[in-house]
Amino acid sequence: MGKHPLIGQKAPTLTLPNYNGEDFALDPGANGVPTAIFFYPKSGSYGCTKEACEFRDALADKPDFKDAKIEVVGISADSVEEQKKFVEKHKLTYPVLSDAKGEARKAYTVGKGLLGMTDARVTFFVDKSGTVRDVLDTTINFGAHSKFVAKWLETMSAEEKKSTAEQPSQAASAEAAAPGPAE
Repeated sequence: MGKHPLIGQKAPTLTLPNYNGEDFALDPGANGVPTAIFFYPKSGSYGCTKEACEFRDALADKPDFKDAKIEVVGISADSVEEQKKFVEKHKLTYPVLSDAKGEARKAYTVGKGLLGMTDARVTFFVDKSGTVRDVLDTTINFGAHSKFVAKWLETMSAEEKKSTAEQPSQAASAEAAAPGPAE
């Protein structure tokens, strides 16, 4: 697969029902934190359960996930009722949305996986300004998705540290170039 068309673009915003049937407004970057949006084929299936639980555990245990205050959102075509069973059974701690009409998959250009036999497993990493930075599309390798997000969190942390380190030196050079007080 070539470069995903949303990379470098503002992430689409939309509203979908969460596992309680309440509307959830997905607006990546609006809270000033990065967002991981993972589309998965079927709530309760082996791979999807593993993937969802890896994100749950990363939010609880991994410093990169905690420090970044990342927002994680899971989306599948399952009904609200199926999502509710899935969330409650596996004690998921993030929004799990029902995309029964396929609106989110269309907005995020998510197609089919496994030669068209199932919905694709795709994860989007959106930075804190709401820009899609990268996309992982691998239906079979469910374990790669939380690792993909962890790598991006490391990259974002390094970018912020570099930016912070450059700012004081820029301020110092600006002060040195400025003329002194009038005498």
